[in-house]
Amino acid sequence: MSALSDNLVTFAILAYLVAMIGHAVEYALGNARTRVAAAAPVRELVGAGGGMVPAPPAPVPSQPGADRSARRARLAGLIGVGATAVAAVLHLAALVTRGLAADRMPWGNMYEFVLTVTFIGVTAWLVVLWKRPSLRKLGLFLTLVMVLLVATAELVLYVPIVPLVPALNSYWFIIHVSTIVFASGIFLLGAVPAVGFLMRSGYENGKRSFPYTLAKRLPAAAGLERLTFTLHAFAFPIFTFAVIAGAIWAEAAWGRPWGWDPKETWAFISWVVYAGYLHARATPSVKRNVATWLAVLGFLTMLMNLFGVNIFFTGLHSYGGLD
Repeated sequence: MSALSDNLVTFAILAYLVAMIGHAVEYALGNARTRVAAAAPVRELVGAGGGMVPAPPAPVPSQPGADRSARRARLAGLIGVGATAVAAVLHLAALVTRGLAADRMPWGNMYEFVLTVTFIGVTAWLVVLWKRPSLRKLGLFLTLVMVLLVATAELVLYVPIVPLVPALNSYWFIIHVSTIVFASGIFLLGAVPAVGFLMRSGYENGKRSFPYTLAKRLPAAAGLERLTFTLHAFAFPIFTFAVIAGAIWAEAAWGRPWGWDPKETWAFISWVVYAGYLHARATPSVKRNVATWLAVLGFLTMLMNLFGVNIFFTGLHSYGGLD
């Protein structure tokens, strides 16, 4: 089972890579410009009452080359979505087989945690895409994140299956870790439209330098900003519950609910930053791009808590599994 799980992760990475290439091709073909024929001068016709009635506009000739590029771009985008769905199924199978091999929930170390968070993120993306197909072009950025994080987990964070450390043998393991994983996966997805909004809003405001050259293919900034808020507003209460559950577990396991352990400290920092984002988003005087930068900062603090704390700090939460 363990070897099967490892192979499934590899296949999932390859499927995410195919999906990313499909979305990249969609972007490349989407840059083809459709030449619009110059409209003929509008002639005015004399109506029955002597008034001038504008003639209907002349039809714009079809552009076969541009039409073919548009169809190919759409096909590439659909292939990207299909490959993402296949990758998600392989991803889930890898987690299930890992859990069966370990005879526990697959959240016991950094490798398993990253795999689970990324699975939640890609699953939430497929749900969003099902409800709002117009957001498909965000798939390029989402699959890029999936390739980077899942490949990092497989190549850098991988550890063989080992039993849980004694401190994690508790029903609170499922309650606390499942909610923190779920919230982290939604925050991961929320960071994608947040960055997209910052790029697209810059493009709409007249900025044309890289990376804003990519932004012209993104959906409208207003829709990306609303999606960013919706995802964060959904995840924040779950994250809050996860922090509270962790404090209750700490009281039961270590005799104190909070001790400013490095991971506890960074969880609190993340909570404050995300709370600041939601407060700024609800404040009319704060510009939307300023508030969105707080959402991006919040995700960076989550990455610090996941990678930085586990790799560079030691504490009661040092269960990363790395030597």
